[in-house]
Amino acid sequence: MALSVATSAYAANAATGVPFLAHQAVYDLSLKKARGNAGGVNAVRGRILYKFAGSTCEGYTTEFRQVSELQSGENKTTLSDLRSTSWEDGAGKSYRFNIESRMNDADSTEVDGVAERSSDGVVVKLKRPVAKTFNLGKDVVFPTEQVKRIIEAAKAGKTILELVIYDGSDGGEKVYNTLTVIGQPIPGDKAPATPDASTRNGQLKSLTRWPVTVSYYDRAAKQDAGEQTPVYAMSFELYEDGVSRALALDYNDFVIAGDMGELDIKESKPCK
Repeated sequence: MALSVATSAYAANAATGVPFLAHQAVYDLSLKKARGNAGGVNAVRGRILYKFAGSTCEGYTTEFRQVSELQSGENKTTLSDLRSTSWEDGAGKSYRFNIESRMNDADSTEVDGVAERSSDGVVVKLKRPVAKTFNLGKDVVFPTEQVKRIIEAAKAGKTILELVIYDGSDGGEKVYNTLTVIGQPIPGDKAPATPDASTRNGQLKSLTRWPVTVSYYDRAAKQDAGEQTPVYAMSFELYEDGVSRALALDYNDFVIAGDMGELDIKESKPCK
């Protein structure tokens, strides 16, 4: 699973005039939809805890944790615990990441590394799971830069955006092609069908938000004739200041909903 759509969905574009909102959000997970055979996922519970802080001058830090329990046929339960911390340069030139994941009682796996942009492209230096250095193309962008461009596109009235994303997930070597579809802007004073901690917050009621769907495709996968199926997709409503609500994680066979249960706004330090 790529992390960028899960972690960068909370960043925003300070250059548009609305600064990033330093905050902590908690999302309660549940099964939204199940597809496929009867032996598939039939119940989900868990939480996402997300913390975001920073500025264009000092860079942006994120802390992310997702714990989820999936129940499937024959009373099978799968427990996953995903944790990540990252820092991204305000100009999108440098990205440091540490990702730890555990499935059931298996030993945890760790990815630790840094990616730096140069005139020739992006150089990735991994410490874990194995020491390795490799190059990526010039068109690759990091997670916060990804959402910065989504908001720029939304403000410009664009509905489609294609980007190549690197976020350090899946062993630190995966690169994704993404297709972002942006819906019509939603005025801040328009109440949603299902209110949550974000829509009850007075600071957000003056801000526009957009319905966004980002589909992730494995760039290394061979493309047969016909349309390629995304590895997964994520839908959410994205505020101008980077807060996201109404999450939906689509893994093809099933969809997980993430409803914001808590929102705690933190103090931000402006650039000097």
